[in-house]
Amino acid sequence: MTSILTGDIINSRKSKDDLWLKALKETLTYFGESPKYWQIYRGDSFQLEIKDCQNAFLSALKIKSIIKMIDGVDVRIGIGIGKKEFDTDKITESNGEAFINSGFAFDNYLKKQNLAIKSPWQEIDKELNIAFDLALLTMDNWTVNSAEVFKTSLENETATQKEIAAILGITQGRVSERQKRAGFEQVMKLDKHFRELIQLRKGL
Repeated sequence: MTSILTGDIINSRKSKDDLWLKALKETLTYFGESPKYWQIYRGDSFQLEIKDCQNAFLSALKIKSIIKMIDGVDVRIGIGIGKKEFDTDKITESNGEAFINSGFAFDNYLKKQNLAIKSPWQEIDKELNIAFDLALLTMDNWTVNSAEVFKTSLENETATQKEIAAILGITQGRVSERQKRAGFEQVMKLDKHFRELIQLRKGL
């Protein structure tokens, strides 16, 4: 069981390519080597494998927060969970249930919202896609500052607000305000719930 994230950049042509493309490449490199585990294609589309599917939502959050740090740009991501039947040295040439599910989520669900999931478990898909839709009411409206605080908080999960403030060069009060506007606490609760649901299903 693995997870595949299929995504593309929103408003890529309205922004300087070197900004979002550099940010996207640096982010994807964090997850592994290209083209085995990720690949950018058609200019502004990408595929990424997250082997531990419990980390799929968190990985999508990391990508979204980094891309949203560039003014006017956003990302759509379809998460697919399932088996990987055919493995090659290039992710775009590999295949299996996870790839099919990711493509289905991307082609169908993302017409209505910017983050969606398709897994082998229909009841989980229904629950999570409703939760994603609600979370996106906040996440799609992240400002550059909100996205920056979310990303920094995500990457320093044990850090206090005071320590995050020192990293960003702002006051602790500003960190608190921006975390609240970004919905950080609520989104991380959703990530925990996501992990619990996937773990439960994988264990059956």
